[in-house]
Amino acid sequence: MPEPFRSKELPVGLLTDPVMIEACQARDFGRIFQLVKVRAGIYPSMIARCCDLTPSRVGEVIAGRRQLLHMDVIERISDGLRIPGHMLGLARRSWETPPSLTTTPRKPAEEPASAVEPLAAGLPGADVDSILALAAERDLSASTLDALHSSIADYWRRDDEHGGETLRPAVVGQLRYVTHLLKEQRPAPLRDGLHSIAAELARLTGWTYFDARQYNQARAYFTESLGLAKAIGDRPFMANVLACMSLQATYQDKPGDALAFVTAAQDQARAAAGTTPRVLAMLAMREAFAHATLGNHGATHTAISEAHTQFGRISTGDPDPAWVAYFDEPKLIVDTGIARSRLGEAALAEPLIADALRREHQANHRGRAFHAFWLARTQLQRGKLDEACHTAMDALAPAAAVSSQRVIGHVGEFYEQLEPFRREPAAVAFESRLRAVLPRQVSGSPRP
Repeated sequence: MPEPFRSKELPVGLLTDPVMIEACQARDFGRIFQLVKVRAGIYPSMIARCCDLTPSRVGEVIAGRRQLLHMDVIERISDGLRIPGHMLGLARRSWETPPSLTTTPRKPAEEPASAVEPLAAGLPGADVDSILALAAERDLSASTLDALHSSIADYWRRDDEHGGETLRPAVVGQLRYVTHLLKEQRPAPLRDGLHSIAAELARLTGWTYFDARQYNQARAYFTESLGLAKAIGDRPFMANVLACMSLQATYQDKPGDALAFVTAAQDQARAAAGTTPRVLAMLAMREAFAHATLGNHGATHTAISEAHTQFGRISTGDPDPAWVAYFDEPKLIVDTGIARSRLGEAALAEPLIADALRREHQANHRGRAFHAFWLARTQLQRGKLDEACHTAMDALAPAAAVSSQRVIGHVGEFYEQLEPFRREPAAVAFESRLRAVLPRQVSGSPRP
């Protein structure tokens, strides 16, 4: 890869062009390569050389016959074409100039250094870790895999408590580490274990992007997770990933996609040996969400009934995978209430959501905020303005405690629904509290 060309910067006008920005956000590399060719004069053969791809592969991408989803390829494109990492949903790349160095120094470097510089000077360069990783011994064992699984469990706990925004760099870093380990020859049990861990980390990364409402990046990671699970024939986990994609589709107002994804998830789960009732109950509830979003009352009720039937078959000895442990009785109840609320059955939904909210774990800030706003919206459907505003005010504390754009979306949606009652004392009190806790939500009335 020729270094003089590799270090060439793309035109600033291209990097700031809304068309280029949109293409990068969507990771539409066909469009990106076309723009780079037309606006920067970098032709497909040079794109291939810069990004360590074959010219035929670049041609297939431009022609729309191939998608690029693997993270190592996306990172090579970012580095090879000098596309800043944030534009492609990546961490800051090692070649990007830190903000502290973007201004011209007033005097030579011999001047006294800032308080931060000794620490920076003492840290190795960004490429040193990669070099040392090549030289390191990588004798993996079952205990290594256990440690990685424990890390993932801790990530999920912290995601519930604080949101995924600050976790994402660590999760992506660990995903890269495990992906590199997969490039080496391993005994089958260790290889399959690494695939399983990589699939979990990719799903978790996708989830953090979904929670941030960055849906294109989320879908890319979910797709990668699906491929990793498929490589080892882990049908239950494939069902889990497809269920995540179904939930995302409901947020994007794509109920047809949501139903297609959850139907595929159920097919995978039923084809797997030993799928537990808890998994089937969770999937049936996701199906209920899809039908409810479509406004299909009969199918929603059938799916809810199936979820409760499967949940009733759960026994303490079931070999439930760790990723479905969250689907307990309060979750079943609150999801039932939410599905009914989506159908407009507020009188039936309110007591269900309220009961589940009372049993919500106090540390699960995001869950408490979500469910409290669903309760407030349901109460508003029933004409209980005072109760709805009181419930929503109680939800503002957990909403402010977690970094979640999905939660912010629910706050904005409830605020918009208060528009006809804006002068009522309860609505005035809620808006006053909202201005104090989440002031940015009042101006502009953000939509979810």
